[in-house]
Formats: sequence, structure tokens, C-alpha cells
Amino acid sequence: MDPVFQYASIITGILVLIVGFGFHWIGQLISVVNTDLAIRIGIWEKGNLPEYEVYENAMAVADVLIGWTYGIAGAALIPGISWGYKLAWIPGVVLLYHSFCFWSWTANQEKAGHHTAFSSGAARTVWFLANFVTGVLAITVAWIGG
Repeated sequence: MDPVFQYASIITGILVLIVGFGFHWIGQLISVVNTDLAIRIGIWEKGNLPEYEVYENAMAVADVLIGWTYGIAGAALIPGISWGYKLAWIPGVVLLYHSFCFWSWTANQEKAGHHTAFSSGAARTVWFLANFVTGVLAITVAWIGG
């Protein structure tokens, strides 16, 4: 196996663990289990409109149901375990999807006059890029290594 590819799987595994498992799965688990705590630590918007609350909760539940696989995929990619490449498709596709949905969701919130911490500025761009880059890397590693 090409050394560049080995490093790509290590970097991707670390990113999947941080962005996918750490921020998405653990963050959304906190949101599902204790919304008040999630608001206090800044991972759930305070004062959401009721229609946004329904969407936020649905996304949190969906992330919790599938996000545990990100930890397994990320941990398997670091040492280059063969089935980790196949499993990397899941966080790859979901994180790529999340990046575009997040970008459009925050734009729609801003357009509707509901300003949030992530609806504009550097935080929005950084979170979009973290999801996008991690997703693209995971798909690429899964495609080449699987």
C-alpha cells in the first residue's frame, strides 16, 4: 500500500473520530439526553422557534442512531484495518450530507430573521468545512482502500 494512502487513512480516521464521533455523536447524544445541558454548553441553540426544535431534535436522534459507527470506522482507519475502509463510507456520506444541509439550513434561518451563533461568520464556515473535508476524505479513503 502506498505510504501517502496510509497517512490519508490515519488523518481521515482522526478527523472522523473528532468531527464525526466527538462532535456529532457525543454532542447529539448530549442533546437527546439533556437539552438543558446542551444549551448551557452551546451545542443547542437557546430560544429556537418551535418548528426548529422539532427539526433539531429529529437530527439529534438520527445522528445518535447512526453516529456510533463513526467511532468504529475512525478507530479502524488509523491502523488501516481492512473493514474500516468499507465502514468509512457511512461517516463519509453522512458528513458530506451534513455539510451541505448545515450550510443551507443556517442560510434559511438567517433569511427568516432567526439569527443563531452559526448562521453567519467564521463559525459557520469552519463547521461546514470540517464536515465537508472529513466527508470527502472518508469517501476517498473508502473508495481507494475498500
